[in-house]
Amino acid sequence: MKTTLKLEELGMFVLGIFLFTQLSYAWWWFLVLILLPDIGMLGYFINTKVGALTYNIFHHKGLAVIIYLIGIYFDMELLKLIGIILFSHASLDRIFGYGLKFKDNFKNTHLGEIGNN
Repeated sequence: MKTTLKLEELGMFVLGIFLFTQLSYAWWWFLVLILLPDIGMLGYFINTKVGALTYNIFHHKGLAVIIYLIGIYFDMELLKLIGIILFSHASLDRIFGYGLKFKDNFKNTHLGEIGNN
């Protein structure tokens, strides 16, 4: 099952790359921006509760899709880009076993404990 889930996330990551190619940005922007959602980890400098909240905001695929759809509705390429980067980054993280965080510990995710996957 773990392999199936990783393949599903890989498919979503490829979808993100495809959607990015539909935008007018140069390809290197994808490479530059793909790690930017990890800025959500800065909340862990405050405490694990705030850290989990900020991390999960930047890694929630539902939010990414909503931002992308708002970008489509208002024809705003920047919002489409933000949605695609958030979605693609979350998929890439999940391929490597990094899921949404619980507030008790950074390593405790909805996919299980990091390092035990």
